[in-house]
Amino acid sequence: MDHATSTPTVSGRSGFERPSDEKVNWVSSIPFLAFHVVALVGTIVFGITPIALALFVVMVWGRIWFITAGYHRYFAHRSYRTSRAFQLFLAVGGVMCVQKGPLWWAGHHREHHRNSDTENDVHSPLKGFWWSHVGWILCDKFGEAPLERIKDFAKYPELRFIEKWNGTFALLTALLCLLIGGWSGLFFGFFLSTVVLWHNTFLVNSLAHVVGRRRYVTDDTSRNNFLIALTTHGEGWHNNHHYYQASARNGFFWWEIDLTYQSLRVLSWFNIVRDLKVPSAEMLAANRIANGNVDVGMARAQLVLAEAASVNV
Repeated sequence: MDHATSTPTVSGRSGFERPSDEKVNWVSSIPFLAFHVVALVGTIVFGITPIALALFVVMVWGRIWFITAGYHRYFAHRSYRTSRAFQLFLAVGGVMCVQKGPLWWAGHHREHHRNSDTENDVHSPLKGFWWSHVGWILCDKFGEAPLERIKDFAKYPELRFIEKWNGTFALLTALLCLLIGGWSGLFFGFFLSTVVLWHNTFLVNSLAHVVGRRRYVTDDTSRNNFLIALTTHGEGWHNNHHYYQASARNGFFWWEIDLTYQSLRVLSWFNIVRDLKVPSAEMLAANRIANGNVDVGMARAQLVLAEAASVNV
C-alpha cells in the first residue's frame, strides 16, 4: 500500500476542518441537484411504460458493469489486459454512465487508494458520510482530472477525446432513451436510472467504509458488505479490494458473489480480456482478522481526534 504519512486535519471536537475548496459549490452543483428533481417530476408526470421499465433495468444493471469492469477494475487498477478497441468500448460505455470521463474517474480513484483515510483522501468517510457519498463531487477541489496520476491512459487521444466531450456522450445517451421509450423512456429510463446508478456507485465510497465486516488488516476503514456487492456486481467486497487492489476478483471466495469477475472470466475465454489478476492462496490466508472488527483506519482517526480534543481543552 502507498499511503501518505500525514494525518487528518481536525478542528477541536467537531472533527475535520473543511477547507474552502472542499465546501460545496451550490452554484456549480445546480445541474446535479436539478437532475434529481427532473428525474422524479418527469417520472410522475409521464409515468412508467413497459418499454421505459425495460430501459430502466438495462440502464441501471448494464451501465454499472461499465463502472465496475471498466472505470474501476481496468482503468483505475489495470487488473487485466485487453485490446485498444475493447478499451475504447469500456470508455464509451463508462462515459454513458454520466460519471465524467475515464481519466477523471480512475485518476481520482487512484488518489483515494494512495491516501486512503488520510487528509489527502479524495472521499474518506472519516470526513463525514455526506462527504464520502457525494460532498466531494460537489466541491471545486476535484473538478479536473488528475492527469499526472493517470498518464498510462491519458496518452491515448481517443480517451482524451471522450474525457473532453463526456457531457456530449451523456446527452446522446438521453436522446437514445427518448427515441426508444418516448418521454417515459427519457425521464424514467434515463434520468431516474442515472440517479439510482449514481447513488449505487457512491455507496461503495461511503457505506462500504462504514457498515460491514473486515476480513483483512488494511490501513483504512474498508468493509465487506453483502448487499452492496449484490447491487454493484461485486464492488461491495470492499475490504477484499483494499487488501489486494490489483485483483480483477473482489469476491475472493465462491460464496462472495462477484458478477463483474464472472463476466470477465467469460470474456477471457474468447481472449477479449486476458491476464486477469487474482490473489494467491498465500495472500488469501495472510493478514486475516480473527473477529472481523479490527479497524486500523478508524482507530487512527479516533486517536487524532482525541489528541486534538486534549489540545483544545
